[in-house]
Amino acid sequence: MALRKLVAGNWKMNGSLASLAELDAIADVGSGAVDIAICPPATLIAPAVARQPGLAIGAQDCHWNPSGAHTGCLSVAMLAEAGARLVIVGHSERRTDNHETDAEVKAKAEAAIAGGLTAIVCVGETEAERDAGREVAVVTGQLRGSVPESATGETLVVAYEPVWAIGTGRTPTVADVADMHAAIRQCLGQLLGDEGANVRILYGGSVKPANAAELLHVPDVDGALVGGASLKAADFVPIVAAAQ
Repeated sequence: MALRKLVAGNWKMNGSLASLAELDAIADVGSGAVDIAICPPATLIAPAVARQPGLAIGAQDCHWNPSGAHTGCLSVAMLAEAGARLVIVGHSERRTDNHETDAEVKAKAEAAIAGGLTAIVCVGETEAERDAGREVAVVTGQLRGSVPESATGETLVVAYEPVWAIGTGRTPTVADVADMHAAIRQCLGQLLGDEGANVRILYGGSVKPANAAELLHVPDVDGALVGGASLKAADFVPIVAAAQ
C-alpha cells in the first residue's frame, strides 16, 4: 500500500513575520490527500501556529538535552511549547557547517520522538562520495548511525538529500533517485523490521514545480523536503498538487 505523501517546506534562515502571509494560500490548498508541513526559523514557529493552527509547523533543529548550559540551542520541549509538531535533524547544512555526527543526529531524533515530535532525519552523500561509488554505503551508514531503534512510521520520516547536486550543476536522474530510495527502504527494513515499510522517505534535492510531478511518483518517494521553493506559496502549492 502506498504511503500518504508528505510535502515539507524548510525555510532555512529566511523569512519574517510578513512572510507568514504565504501560509494562508498554503493552508488553503490542503485537500486531505497530502500532508503539508512548514519549518520556518524558530522565531516564527509560534506566530506561524497562531496564524494557521491547522497547518503542521515544524522546527529546523533541536538539542538532545531537555535543558542546560547550551547557549543558542532549543530543547524539544521548548519547540513543542511554541507549537511545533515536527523537527528536522541532521540536515546536510548542519552536518557540514556545524560538524554534526550521526550520534548527535540520533540523539536529537530520540529526544524529538520522546518529546512527542516527529523527527525528519536527513541523509545524503557528497559529490566526492558519489564519484567514488560510495553513495549507498555512505547513506545507509548514516541511517544506521542516525535512526533510533524505536522509531515507527508515526514518529520518523527520512529525507534523502543528494548533497552532490547542490550548486554543482549536476542533476540526479529519476533512476538515481529510485535506486537510492530503494536502498534506503531496504536499510530501514533491516533497522526497524516490518515497521521500516511504514516510514516515509522524502526526496530533498532542489524540488521545484517543474520537476515535482516526475520525482514525486518515483517508487519509494513518499513526498518532498522543499527548500527555496517553499518560501512562496506560488511555488510550493504546485508541488503539493503534484504529490496528489
